[in-house]
Amino acid sequence: MQFVPRAIPLFFLFGISVTVVAQQWKGKFEQLGPNEIPTPNSYRSASGSPGPDYWQQRADYSIDAEVNDETQELNGRETITYHNNSPEPLRYLWLQLDQNIFARNNLTSLTKSGGLYDSLPAFLLTYSNLPLAAYDGGFKIKTVKDGNNKTLPYVINHTMMRIDLPVALKSGDKFSFSVEWSYKDYDRMLFQDGRGGYEYFPADGNYLYAFTQWFPRMCVFDDFEGWQNKQFLGQAEFALTFGNYDVKITVPSDHIVGATGSLQNAKEVLSREELERFERAKKSFDKQVFIVTEEEARKKEKQRSTKKSTWIFRAENVRDFAFTSSRKFIWDGMAVKVGDKTPLAMSLYPKEGNPLWGKESTKAVKNTLEVYSSRTIDYPYPVAYSVHTADIGMEYPMICFNWGRPNADGRYSQATLIKMVSVIVHEVGHNFFPMIVNSDERQWAWMDEGINTFLEGETIRDRYPELNYSEGLPRSITGYMRGDKSQMRPVMTSGDNISEYEYGPNAYYKPAASLTLLRRTVMGPELFDKAFKTYAERWAFKHPKPADFFRTMEDASGVDLDWFWRGWFYGTDAVDIEVDDVKWYKVDAQVKDLETRGKKVKKQNLNSNGEDPGGFSNGPQPFSIMQTPQYAYGEFRNRMDDQKLIQSLADKNIYEITIKNTGGLVTPVIIEWTFKDGSKEIDRLPAEIWRIDEDVITKVFVKEKEVVSVVVDPNFETGDVNIRNNFFPKRNESKFDSFKRQAN
Repeated sequence: MQFVPRAIPLFFLFGISVTVVAQQWKGKFEQLGPNEIPTPNSYRSASGSPGPDYWQQRADYSIDAEVNDETQELNGRETITYHNNSPEPLRYLWLQLDQNIFARNNLTSLTKSGGLYDSLPAFLLTYSNLPLAAYDGGFKIKTVKDGNNKTLPYVINHTMMRIDLPVALKSGDKFSFSVEWSYKDYDRMLFQDGRGGYEYFPADGNYLYAFTQWFPRMCVFDDFEGWQNKQFLGQAEFALTFGNYDVKITVPSDHIVGATGSLQNAKEVLSREELERFERAKKSFDKQVFIVTEEEARKKEKQRSTKKSTWIFRAENVRDFAFTSSRKFIWDGMAVKVGDKTPLAMSLYPKEGNPLWGKESTKAVKNTLEVYSSRTIDYPYPVAYSVHTADIGMEYPMICFNWGRPNADGRYSQATLIKMVSVIVHEVGHNFFPMIVNSDERQWAWMDEGINTFLEGETIRDRYPELNYSEGLPRSITGYMRGDKSQMRPVMTSGDNISEYEYGPNAYYKPAASLTLLRRTVMGPELFDKAFKTYAERWAFKHPKPADFFRTMEDASGVDLDWFWRGWFYGTDAVDIEVDDVKWYKVDAQVKDLETRGKKVKKQNLNSNGEDPGGFSNGPQPFSIMQTPQYAYGEFRNRMDDQKLIQSLADKNIYEITIKNTGGLVTPVIIEWTFKDGSKEIDRLPAEIWRIDEDVITKVFVKEKEVVSVVVDPNFETGDVNIRNNFFPKRNESKFDSFKRQAN
């Protein structure tokens, strides 16, 4: 199309003065380039879909493990069958040895900085640079052999182990090998930053075990970076490969075991009563069935079986496996209807969790499976466990470990209830992100934690409105966003390169708040939900990267969001928009020509002190609509009815609002007008209003009624970090305090 210059600017026709100021270009609305996201290829398309040549590896496991309840030691042997679906031959394999984070001279301790005060509480020694000599953790690798029982050479590099293959593993081939190992489990009370371990109960002398990262696991090899070779340092979590698991777990016969996968030998490990209740729970949709009651669990606590039982589990197409074991467990469950599937929601908890856990845990599992399934894909697995473990929230396929314990007398506060419900929803929700939509947590923590925290908030606000849950809302992140920028990192930063104090806001709450803003304010629920579901469907049981999420959200919604990703994920700016000025105009009664147009005259309405009170107290300023000059029509033969135009505006109130972007993060602008009669009206401007000038915008509105006040972001949708400058006339303390209370 050929450019045809307009003969006369419209603002000149309306008689509005405009000062054009050269602004420093910041590129906030430019498209993301190869420095931010990789160029599309045949593996990952420009639309955000897996490409026609997309591939991923697979690892199948057969594991035998035994738990020694006297020494708290685990012994195991596994056979791994690794499938090379990549287009290149592999001469070696890499495994993760995550338990080595507790080995002596581990990399985490060696790289942890910080000093000591003149005194320190004893429990903080586990967080300091002082090693606890009494505990010798980490994997003890006994043998590594191929399928012919020949020893394979290997080398351990902190939390990783390289196995050299006798011949290169060609594309399309598979290789089986075995590893035998053991390790001493750890007391999680002493190592509270651990993700598993055991809890000891001195009142009855029993243990509750959470076995996590308990076996050598394959690293991911993919099209993005080859072998995932970032060490496990304790904060950034896991990148894992899908496969099938057949696992045998030997424990004392009075223990109850919960694990990833379906129990294969229930008849052998459960009593007749337990088996009957277990089968009944699979058909109970309206209330839970107690498979092991509290009374039965209390009785078990006082006894010690000298026999052993082996529980057998099978899990298909999962990326990990975890299990729990204790004789203290109360066990309840109920079925959940999800599409054409009926997964069994279950909870395992000691008596110390009651009455709270018996009332709320399995219900929270059910609520999570239902809401998340409606937003993503139907939950595909047969079971989902919630296990009560003190002061931990951690997730694995089909099983998670959750805090939230009542007082010793059974009483609990509203805060404890919220804490318990929120962690169960969050950890069960991780079944979807990253256990199914399998992102690399070691690189991008937000892809599982941030997305999941967003859906956690959506679920709780849907199913527990009485809790008034605010996590994941933009207003919940303002304290962090107004902080010291020199201490902040962009959301796209690897989790290990963020301080532990910033990790929560950066990986969880900021991305969750941004997605809430994206859904409610930028895109709208309909477009967002369709695009988000498309992302989950495209990348279920695959390995998405950030670009795949960004591109899919745009591709499936038709909304260009590069400005949004650039600001919220690649930067540290905050939302802070300021109402700089609002001017009130009314038109003159007659059309003027260029010679006789009226001059603007501002009436003075001084207060008793002789001062101008500002705001709208001085009344409207007049402006003139001039006759359209002939040259403005160009080649058109038709003519405007100038008088008719002025008549249409004769009784209207015209407001020119000027808004500054003080925080630097471009954002939609929500303006609430309060009229003289007390009524209100909201106008919404998309973020693209800033595309020409990223610092200041001026916008004209025509209103039927007189305005007495203006507020920007009245419902706290955008995460504005400074609401003091959101008012016109400039706020007074009483109005501001009321507004602030609403925000909190």
